[in-house]
Amino acid sequence: MLVKGLQGVMKSHPLLFVLVSTLTLSVFIVLGVAIGETQIDFQTVVYAVANGALGTQYPINAIDQGVVWNYRLTRTLVAACCGSALAITGLVLQSLLRNALADPYLLGISAGASTGAVLVTIAGIGAGALSMSFGALIGAILAFMFVVALAALASGRRMGNISTQVILAGIAGSQLFNALTAFVIAKSANAEQARGIMFWLLGNLSGARWQEVAMAVPVLLFGLMIVLWHSRALDAFLFGSDAAASIGIAVKRVQVVLIFSTAMMTAVMVSMVGAIGFVGLVIPHAARFLFGSSHLVLVPACAVIGAVFLIVCDIGSRTVIPGQVLPIGVVTALIGAPCFALVLIRGQRK
Repeated sequence: MLVKGLQGVMKSHPLLFVLVSTLTLSVFIVLGVAIGETQIDFQTVVYAVANGALGTQYPINAIDQGVVWNYRLTRTLVAACCGSALAITGLVLQSLLRNALADPYLLGISAGASTGAVLVTIAGIGAGALSMSFGALIGAILAFMFVVALAALASGRRMGNISTQVILAGIAGSQLFNALTAFVIAKSANAEQARGIMFWLLGNLSGARWQEVAMAVPVLLFGLMIVLWHSRALDAFLFGSDAAASIGIAVKRVQVVLIFSTAMMTAVMVSMVGAIGFVGLVIPHAARFLFGSSHLVLVPACAVIGAVFLIVCDIGSRTVIPGQVLPIGVVTALIGAPCFALVLIRGQRK
């Protein structure tokens, strides 16, 4: 009843869903900005955002203005974009590959990003001209290219159903790039460098600034539009590539477009914040439980739920231990692992 009711609301009243989603995201963004190591009241948050965005001159403390506008707001916006992108990517891969355990890091992107990051920061590639985020982005793209090439070689001419080849190639690519990362750290890193890179590998939003926001928002919106455009094809892929081809869907083209689009979304997000697990694995299952299986409904639902989930996890990472910020990947795993266990138990009982 709950699923049918939510589906009916989204299909018959899409504007209401957009309004509720916007309001919900706004509330959690405000909470993400107001809650932290030091509490900032709602009025100060509003004044600080107005001063930064509209150029007003509300009299507030300069430190509060800097914390809200240059640290917490950017961090929260990047968390929202990252959560949405990872949730959408997980949904697409689970449907496209017909594998309930598929997640954004199945394509080896996280492992490639970590290799790129350590090569820049520890091995010194680029001679200081490359940032860690840029190195991670290059590594993620190269890892994705490696996985695609390996999957294509493994499948040969049989490109109608590439799920098994992509999964196996992703596993091989992840192992290869994880080994390269471990080798570089063991060979070249001192204790401080090793600690810093491990913190980043577990997910770190501390470096999110307006430059990252300007990159994350367009990438998310572009990927979201592409996935929404192919929502009917994703519905068909739930029944297999042969069924999709039988209703006139260009199977190979759709697979390439969707895998490439989700890979680029994941690569950009991972390059900025590191590997954040369980978002792309758990959120699609939660969205299906609430909204059914129609991807026209599931895609925006995953985007909203993923954004809210990661904002909540970011708040937890800053407040669980007073005076210390945890890697956000630790919080998502602590929340996501029990949730995924419940999903598995529920699925087995059904």
